[in-house]
Amino acid sequence: MAALWSFAVETSPEAEDALSALFEEVFGLPAIAYLDHESGLATITAYLRQPPSRNSPQMARLLAGIRKIQDCGLEAGPAKIRLARVKKQDWAESWKRHFKPLAIGTSLLILPSWSRQRPRKGQALLVLDPGLSFGTGQHPTTAFCLRQIAARRRADLGQSFLDLGTGSGILAIAAAKLGYKPISAIDFDPQAIRIARRNARANGVVNRINFSVKEVAELSTRRARSYSLICANLIANILITERQRIVAQMAPTGTLVLAGILATEFPQVEEAYVAIGLRKHASRTEREWCSAAFVRR
Repeated sequence: MAALWSFAVETSPEAEDALSALFEEVFGLPAIAYLDHESGLATITAYLRQPPSRNSPQMARLLAGIRKIQDCGLEAGPAKIRLARVKKQDWAESWKRHFKPLAIGTSLLILPSWSRQRPRKGQALLVLDPGLSFGTGQHPTTAFCLRQIAARRRADLGQSFLDLGTGSGILAIAAAKLGYKPISAIDFDPQAIRIARRNARANGVVNRINFSVKEVAELSTRRARSYSLICANLIANILITERQRIVAQMAPTGTLVLAGILATEFPQVEEAYVAIGLRKHASRTEREWCSAAFVRR
């Protein structure tokens, strides 16, 4: 079986979120964070198909980012880098230690396939094994998106949904379970789309979601189809750079949920969207992350 490379940095708990965001920015992939309670250290890991060389631009950006984190006053700990070859099945098994059942209000229950927990009466069930993709609902930004999807659903209305950066497909599948239609979901990574389709098929909703491999930069700036609810769980620089394309997908009375944003970067993101006619309707800051829902002024 083909193998991946495990690229890990050992750091302090207080720098965990900042270093996770740095990994996502450098490698274009979300990282897994694990806290060892015995040593008191956190390990941030990205799984890569090709390891970065010592003198690569990626390594230079990573080291510069670690120095910037330290300059901001966060204790980065040992910042020891480890690189190892790891089989896919070993990587996938690590999710079982971290992925726990998650209830989104009374309307949705998200479970890994190995859990025996049952949903309450009237609670939609989403069974998810993320595989080689990101998104279990455990991260604060994903959880905010899920809560918005559940809170904004109106059974008496036809509501459409767009998922930008679908990852494991969790948001699109949740929207399908709660009755949104039509639903579109995009990701730049073909592997993520394959896994998202697999997860949607396992939940019986694959025919209700239009999955496609696409960059946000490929979206039209002309309003071809408008969506009632859009979730863009992306890094701040993409949200700012592609704001015109993202907002062009909104229905006139639609809601745009922006997530995946470091709290220190959120003011710039908010300013960019207010400048093109939106206003913040709801927001939440949890640990180092800030997410918000926007509507048109």
